[in-house]
Amino acid sequence: MYEVQKRDALAPGLTLLKIRAPQIARKMQPGQFVIARVDEFGERIPLSVADWDNESISVVVQDVGVSTRKISLLDVTDSLQNLAGPLGKPSPIENFGTVAVVSGCFGIGPGYALARALKKAGNRVIMIVEARNPDWLFWQDRLEKVSDRLILTCNRAGADDSCATNPVKRLIESEKIDRVYAIGCTFMMMEISNATAPAAVPTRVSLMPLMVDGTGMCGACRCLVEGKTVLGCVDGPEFDGHKVDWNRLVERMRSYLDEETAAMDIWDRENWHLATDRKAAQAAHGRV
Repeated sequence: MYEVQKRDALAPGLTLLKIRAPQIARKMQPGQFVIARVDEFGERIPLSVADWDNESISVVVQDVGVSTRKISLLDVTDSLQNLAGPLGKPSPIENFGTVAVVSGCFGIGPGYALARALKKAGNRVIMIVEARNPDWLFWQDRLEKVSDRLILTCNRAGADDSCATNPVKRLIESEKIDRVYAIGCTFMMMEISNATAPAAVPTRVSLMPLMVDGTGMCGACRCLVEGKTVLGCVDGPEFDGHKVDWNRLVERMRSYLDEETAAMDIWDRENWHLATDRKAAQAAHGRV
């Protein structure tokens, strides 16, 4: 059992959990992930890691399905049934020069961990954060400490930039960007890859396709990269964004959308009281 040591409602639908897992934490590297199972009836799902120390790891959980909702409702002293990791290949960290780290939603967490490592390696780090609205912006103080420049984009009326694509394009036009990283939702990573392709700026994306075991045995996370089948769990999660078959990836990720929607509807109806408790907790944190 893996005990929750801290819980923080970061934004609507985004929860930070600090989980005691010393054996995992002491081996964790930027870019890697864990596979979590909330209880004996839960499915195994991948979670990117945002921070760690010698005793614990921190994950940012986005409430999008039954399993992530159950995990996000855990509180201090509650426990996860299983936690496996670190999994996946770590991001190669070296001094590339000037790098842009683009992140959004749950990706802000692992984006912070990556930017911190790149900054420590001597890179000039430009951090670009994409948010649906101002309430989805979090960890700005942390991000400023690990970057030389922080650019915030927000989907709101009157904003100069509603997404991260525009500042990425402007950076490429105005200065030499040696490498771009994108971590977050699939659509955002695809758009960033499309924006950097004409200038041939090396672009790395962190894919998180459907997974079951996370060790390469089930094949559920297979993707097409440069026309070849790869496994997101053991060959990734980081890949060349210009070589990913994004259409195929999106198609596979939507394979069980109807079943996921139905499962969420059933769970919400059977656990309506938990939803009420969640709204009360968000109100206490000013996140309603």
